[in-house]
Amino acid sequence: MTTIADARAAVEARLGGRAPTIALVLGSGLGGLAEQIAGAVRIPYTDIPGFHVPTVEGHRGELVIGTLGGKTVLAQSGRFHMYEGFSAQDSVLPIRVFAALGITSLIVTNAAGGVRRTFRAGSVMLIADHLNLTGRNPLIGHVVEGDERFPDLSEAYDAKYRDIARATAKKLGIPIEEGVYAGLLGPSYETPAEVRMLERLGADAVGMSTVAEVIAARARGMRCLGFSLVTNPGAGISPTPLNHKDVMEMAARAGKELARLMAGVVEAM
Repeated sequence: MTTIADARAAVEARLGGRAPTIALVLGSGLGGLAEQIAGAVRIPYTDIPGFHVPTVEGHRGELVIGTLGGKTVLAQSGRFHMYEGFSAQDSVLPIRVFAALGITSLIVTNAAGGVRRTFRAGSVMLIADHLNLTGRNPLIGHVVEGDERFPDLSEAYDAKYRDIARATAKKLGIPIEEGVYAGLLGPSYETPAEVRMLERLGADAVGMSTVAEVIAARARGMRCLGFSLVTNPGAGISPTPLNHKDVMEMAARAGKELARLMAGVVEAM
């Protein structure tokens, strides 16, 4: 059975003495930020025990260690999602490995559908809170060593980090919104009725990732910051049918601004 220690040792062996303090999780189509990391060392998931090769377009399947915004960072370029058949525990293995490496801050990103009707394709949303509607939780079962049994999620997304993000966006002239992210299991896109339900529940954007990672990170005492790149209006709001190709194309275009914002945030953290 693969342990967190096995995966940590495999990554640690490739760090070359560097000690990253910030981890980045790059969502669908947002892997371009990894190209901005200087002095990068790339570790394919196939070289890390317990890591799975993503099967979804827009997820590369490698860790990238190097310098961004003057800080040593570790970027996870590609997730393994629960909708691919992985358990919640499998999906958060990278987060637990990052914590075991001594990383104390996590920045998560995702491509999302817009629930708030004023969102346009390409909007960047700072995540203030989330709704876990996946029906799964990575903390179920025996307590994994290093996890807190009942982590407090009243401030899942760190208030001081959100202040930094807003200030950085203003400095760079990048418009951002702030709102609640709803995490669903997927992989089907939501129905118009589900989007209306999410709107009534208080969600502003919806996607198929992120919430399990943040839960696991908070159980390890990591401070979290999150961004959603709204690639399309949700079903019933969008005038056209949704498809993954369009999501990837919009993420590639609008992701450049989000990458610039994240580099600035890392520098300011």
